[in-house]
Amino acid sequence: MTTDARDIARQMLARAAGSAPAARAEPAPSTTPAPAVRGAGKPAAGQDFDPTFSTHPGVVEAESTFGNLDSVFSAVDLPNPFYLPHQDTNGPTVRYFDEDIPNFGSFSYLGMAVEPRVREAAKAAIDTYGTSVSAARIVSGEIPLYYDIESHLARLYDVDDAIVTASGYLTNAATVGFLLSNSDLAVCDSLVHSSVLSGTQWAGCRRLNFRHNDPASLDAILSMSRGSFGRAMVIIEGHYSMDGDIARLPEIIEVARKHRCSIMIDEAHSFGVLGETGKGVRELFDLPGDAVDVWMGTLSKAMGSVGGFVAGSHELVQAFKYTAPGLSLYATGPAPSAVAAALESLRILDEEPQRVAALRNNGATLSRLAREAGFDTGISEGTPIVPIILGSKAITCSAKMLQAGINVNAIVYPSVPEGEERLRFFVNTAHTTEQLEHTIDTLRTVVAEV
Repeated sequence: MTTDARDIARQMLARAAGSAPAARAEPAPSTTPAPAVRGAGKPAAGQDFDPTFSTHPGVVEAESTFGNLDSVFSAVDLPNPFYLPHQDTNGPTVRYFDEDIPNFGSFSYLGMAVEPRVREAAKAAIDTYGTSVSAARIVSGEIPLYYDIESHLARLYDVDDAIVTASGYLTNAATVGFLLSNSDLAVCDSLVHSSVLSGTQWAGCRRLNFRHNDPASLDAILSMSRGSFGRAMVIIEGHYSMDGDIARLPEIIEVARKHRCSIMIDEAHSFGVLGETGKGVRELFDLPGDAVDVWMGTLSKAMGSVGGFVAGSHELVQAFKYTAPGLSLYATGPAPSAVAAALESLRILDEEPQRVAALRNNGATLSRLAREAGFDTGISEGTPIVPIILGSKAITCSAKMLQAGINVNAIVYPSVPEGEERLRFFVNTAHTTEQLEHTIDTLRTVVAEV
């Protein structure tokens, strides 16, 4: 691939990767206020205003950088992997170019998105409630399915209550935006998801980052800064989506409580994945429900649906339901079909823990095969997220893997540091050992060619 093609692809991946900018090598806590939105504000005095946004910096940059992506990839005889529509379900295999190929780009870890019982539950909900509740829940948009799934989630987390929403990203942003204000502090793992960073902007709070998964760094930052703020909340992920490592949750809880901090954990990639029966990091570390103040998760990954949830105390969830913009107030309730699908997935998770065991085995197998082949899997821990760090070769290898009949996505700077660009493999419970072995053999050939 030419330098221009690689640069264009790298920039495209940076915007599509869906994670916070990498800060792994950060030597000191970041105290930078939330950045301004690009292109926001009034034109400079005397500058002509363009009402169509054709001269907006973001529009100009997108057009100049990405406007010719198809021709760039075509010129080097590689398929353009961006916004490539698949022709069937997105599971252990995916259909591209009229061919079913092994797929490592889907985070439907347990196969729930293609499970017949989950599909039927979604269809039945449409027949009963329609395609939308057509109102905010607080007025005319409430349906019994919400109570059913929220009760199930509360029991699972050993807390009083829960609330489901239409968007996992918005759940993080709205929760942080509601709980913190401009006199408060958010102390975030340096690799926490960008939705959390959006929430700190919404809140107008100060944000400090501690070194990734480092309780000592968290302790040092809080020792220096905690006394300068009213409320303080430590925010981490349970299972990090770029690196495949697991939060050192008990140690982080100990540090946070020592400094009188609340704790919020994003279980987007750990719920349904970690723990003996897939109940997440709470089960993995055998913690009580009140060990964490805010349990957040999504319905769009292991649950095979779409949306988010927050679980916690009755008082907290009641406040979310009645006064939190974006969580329930002013927001249409999640689609009945999505909630019914997720609820059925929860029931199947309770009944079939063998799905989690198979997922855990497949993650460990792919990780072992990759390391035996000499690939760098970074700090991953053999979970169903397996990064293979290839540096500047990653984007080319992703396109050539697709050309060879295997789908795996590249992640590049700034989602990960320069030099740590990678292929990110999402393992599925239904992947076969033969598929995993074939994938690593193919990757070995592709890397050698590049």
